[in-house]
Amino acid sequence: MKRLRMLIFLCLLAAGAMAADAPAHADVLLKHGSSGDYVWDIQYRLKTLSLFDQEMTGYFGPHTRQAVVNFQRKYGLPADGVVGPATWRALRKYSLNKSEMDIMARVIYSEARGEPYKGQVAVGAVVMNRIRSAQFPDTIRGVVFQPGAFTAVADGQYWLTPNTTAYKAALDAVRGWDPTYGALYYFNPKTATSKWIWSRQQTVTIGNHIFAR
Repeated sequence: MKRLRMLIFLCLLAAGAMAADAPAHADVLLKHGSSGDYVWDIQYRLKTLSLFDQEMTGYFGPHTRQAVVNFQRKYGLPADGVVGPATWRALRKYSLNKSEMDIMARVIYSEARGEPYKGQVAVGAVVMNRIRSAQFPDTIRGVVFQPGAFTAVADGQYWLTPNTTAYKAALDAVRGWDPTYGALYYFNPKTATSKWIWSRQQTVTIGNHIFAR
């Protein structure tokens, strides 16, 4: 049953059929009784973090409030159950919404579809590590489309349609699995020509990629 629920959720991630995303940089105050796309956005983010296990309805009821409280406690925020500016910032830093999850799955599929599953999660972990790092843009769009950041974006492979495995790897990366030990970079030693990338502190090798800080 647990596996069935996971497959259903992954299909929803891939299909994107449930609702439109709220604007990524909205700071609309949300609390018990709120409703609309912004609440759906919050519920989606909390669901990807395994903090919300109800149907996503776009209504801020008691289950949503408790999920927000649990998120706030986990990330050291005042646990008031209200989604204000500080909670929005933390949610953007530690979670992804629907359209952002699609971006993550595309990056993983285009960059690492031939890698072992752990290596696919590792690519997603690098993206999340960059979002949280002061050295990089603080949104997944900024990270992924930063000029020269990803070969698959430059050569167009990014636009390939990701499979279910890529979405599952994206979900694992968002939920905190980081096989790279905090890496911000990765490269294929067989094809890398940059002397600079070889100068980075290496953390682990997974499949065909070396990961580094």
